[in-house]
Amino acid sequence: MAEQGSERIRIEAPPDECLAVALDFERYPEWARDVKQVTVIDRDAEGRGAHVEYRAAGLGKSFRYTLEYDYSGLPDSFSWKLVEGEGMRKLDGTYRFEADGDSTRVHYDLLVDLSIPIPGLIKRRAAGMIMGTALKELKKAVEGRDR
Repeated sequence: MAEQGSERIRIEAPPDECLAVALDFERYPEWARDVKQVTVIDRDAEGRGAHVEYRAAGLGKSFRYTLEYDYSGLPDSFSWKLVEGEGMRKLDGTYRFEADGDSTRVHYDLLVDLSIPIPGLIKRRAAGMIMGTALKELKKAVEGRDR
């Protein structure tokens, strides 16, 4: 069964800076501790990653998965859907960027369905951990940039 969750965080930077870091997939291994490798398989007409393959560590294992990105909501949001992945049936999500004065409220919605047998409580905790960690690490990466 899929687990759905939503988290948000305030980042002390304008939305365009948050978006720039979130879209720079190839640099994720520099700031997202669970992401070990990223390969942009193909790009859209604007040069953004259309299909991106990740190798990430989690639950004591290494997983490979490929996401397909949808940028129709830019500059306010972008989303992704799982194309294929080891140990998962769904890993679909959305980042939303909401201006809040000189800062940004970043919302992260995620739908996770792991194919490995794990109790629902652990799945919910894993989804929450993925979102919370991703947002905290995004905040640190954005606020730590030279402006």
